[in-house]
Amino acid sequence: MEEVKIIGAGLAGSEAALQLAKRGIKVKLFEMRPNKTTGAHVTGDCAEFVCSNSLGSSDITNASGLLKKEMEILGGELIKIAYENSVPAGNALAIAREDFAKAVTKKINENSNIELIREEITEIPKGNVIIASGPLTSDKFADSIKDFTKEEHLSFFDAIAPIVEVDSINFDKAFWASRYDKGEASYINCPMNKEEYENFYNILINAPRIEQHAVDKNSRFFESCLPVEVLASRGKDTLRFGPMKPVGLIDKRTGIENYAVVQLRQDNSAKTLFNLVGFQTNLKWGAQKELIHSIPGLENANIVRYGVMHRNTFINSSQILNPTMETRERTGLFFAGQITGTEGYTESIATGMLAGINMSRRVLGKELITLPQETMLGALTFYITDKAHLEHISSRDGSLRYLPPQPINSNWGILAPIDLPCKKNKKLKNELLAKRSVEIAENLARIL
Repeated sequence: MEEVKIIGAGLAGSEAALQLAKRGIKVKLFEMRPNKTTGAHVTGDCAEFVCSNSLGSSDITNASGLLKKEMEILGGELIKIAYENSVPAGNALAIAREDFAKAVTKKINENSNIELIREEITEIPKGNVIIASGPLTSDKFADSIKDFTKEEHLSFFDAIAPIVEVDSINFDKAFWASRYDKGEASYINCPMNKEEYENFYNILINAPRIEQHAVDKNSRFFESCLPVEVLASRGKDTLRFGPMKPVGLIDKRTGIENYAVVQLRQDNSAKTLFNLVGFQTNLKWGAQKELIHSIPGLENANIVRYGVMHRNTFINSSQILNPTMETRERTGLFFAGQITGTEGYTESIATGMLAGINMSRRVLGKELITLPQETMLGALTFYITDKAHLEHISSRDGSLRYLPPQPINSNWGILAPIDLPCKKNKKLKNELLAKRSVEIAENLARIL
C-alpha cells in the first residue's frame, strides 16, 4: 500500500495523519519546526495553538458548535483530545494549549503508522500528498505551491492577544463571571466606568503601531480577528459593542452592569495564565504595556506574552480544489487547513479530517466523499471550492475584474436552507438546521 506524505503538523496535518493511520495507511508527516520557526509559533509541538486558545462555542445551535458535533460523529481525533484538555470557558471549548499540543504530539509519536520528520519541504512531493502547511507556509514551499496553482497567493493579517499572570490581577476590581451566568463563572472581568473607558480609548487610538513591511501593505485584515486598534478606529463605541461589551456581565458585589468590560480567558490547565479576549493587536510592546496597565484590575499585571501580528497566506480554492479537498489538476494531491481559505481552529481540524478520510479512500481505491451542503462541514467546503464565488464584476472603465474570495469560518448563512413553520424564529431555525445536520452525519458515519 502506498504511503502518504503530509506537509505540516499543525491542526489540519495532525488530524489528517491520525485519520490515515487508524485506517492502516503509512504516513510521513513533515514539520519544519523547531528547526525553522514561523515567527508566531513558540514550540516544536504538533497542533500548537497560536492565537486564541478557544475553539468557540460547544452548543450545536451555534455554527461552530455544530461543526464540532459533526467532527465527533465522523470520528475526529483532535476534537477528542481538545475536550480532554479543556479549561473552563463558559459555553465555549477552550483548551490548555501546551497540554493539548503535547497530547497530540505524543499520540502521533506513539503511532506506528506515522513517521514524524523534522524537515522543511521546499517542493511539492510526488505521489499521494496532503498540503497542510498552514497560513504561515515557508517562502520556498509557498513558491512551489504558487508554481503548481498558477495563481498568486491571497493574504490577510492575523493578530495574537496578550497573556498575563493571574496572580498579578487585582481582584479588588476584577471579578469572576460568565455572560448571563451561563456555565461556570470562568472568565475574569475587568470593569470600566465611562471615564476609565474614555482614558483607555484615548491611549489606544494614539498608541504607536509596529510598522508593516512594504510587501505586506496590500494585505487585508480578517474581519473575525481584527486588531483591537483597528476596531477602535471605527468609532469610539465600537469596542463597547464588540469585545468589551458589558451586557450580561454583572458584578455581584455591586449589582452593577458597567460601561465596558475587558474579559480574560484561562489559557493553561494550571489556571496561572489568562489571555485578554478580543485583544489581538499590532501595537508596539511599550504601548501594549501602557494600555493593559490602564485597565482597572490590570494596573500591575505581569505580561508574559505581548500581542503580535503576522501575515496569513491562503490559496484560491475556488479555482483549485474540489469539495473533497483534492485538487482538480492532480489526483492524489489534497489541501487542508487554513491555507485553503477556511478561518478558525475548528475549521482547520475539520478540513484536515475530511482530507485524511478522502485520502484514505483514494489510497484504498474507494469513491471520495463529498459532504452534503446540509452539513456545516459540507457547506464550508462547498463554499470555498465553488467557482461561482469568484465572480467577475464591472469596474468603472467597463472592463471586468475578479472579486477575490475572503477567508471564511463556519456560519449559518452557508448552509442549505430549510423550510420553517415560522420564518422569524431564529432559535427554532438553528435547532432544525442542527438536527438535520446531525442526522446526515450519523448516517455518513456508518459508511466511513
